[in-house]
Amino acid sequence: MSEKSTIEWTDSTWNPVTGCTKVSTGCKHCYAETFAERWRGVPGHPFEQGFDLRLWPQRLRLPLDWKKPRTVFVNSMSDLFHEQVPTTFIEAVFDTMTQAYWHTFQVLTKRSERMAALAPELTWPRNVWMGVSVENARYLRRVDHLRGVPAAVRFLSIEPLLGRVGTIPLDGIDWVIVGGESGPGARPLDPVWAREIRDQCVAGAVPFFFKQWGGVRKDRTGRLLDGRLWDEMPVPEPHRRVVGSRQG
Repeated sequence: MSEKSTIEWTDSTWNPVTGCTKVSTGCKHCYAETFAERWRGVPGHPFEQGFDLRLWPQRLRLPLDWKKPRTVFVNSMSDLFHEQVPTTFIEAVFDTMTQAYWHTFQVLTKRSERMAALAPELTWPRNVWMGVSVENARYLRRVDHLRGVPAAVRFLSIEPLLGRVGTIPLDGIDWVIVGGESGPGARPLDPVWAREIRDQCVAGAVPFFFKQWGGVRKDRTGRLLDGRLWDEMPVPEPHRRVVGSRQG
């Protein structure tokens, strides 16, 4: 839980669930797992259980206590659509996001199949942005799952970018984030891969956000792509609606 996040594209984080399991290539050097496992076995620490999945029902109402509007990244230390998170708990998270209408919530998942399956059963208020992670071309199917979700903003987190993605189906996508892997053992980001995605976004008028080059010392590699910062953000469409969906 963090009142102020260092992630460039959000203000705060909210973790009603912590812990996860690896599901694809991008999980290999998971920053959340590395952090959580430092505290395994420390009595009383929030990560006493390491990166084992844990529900925190006492945190469900926390955003309602934050009176100043902010952008909130949901479950930066987990995946809301993990198979071990009960549907009723996911519904409770969405209920809080609906009630905390003055905040903007960003939900990101690698488990796009479950997200798509549950989407018709969830209430989608206008302040919820839904995204999927795409590490390389192998996981483009997640984009198709996302395009059918009735979120006000649908976004892609192409981080860590681990290879050429190819042609991205950007119809119905409102925002694309790209970044390299950071920390020990970070896999390199080829500038050609990033440029190919940026150029597709520019051509399709989709806001593009370049988060970082990454590496062991990401503070040194910086965020410039071809000499400029790419900090574009989405503007939600005022009347998006998907037939058959529940809208908040």
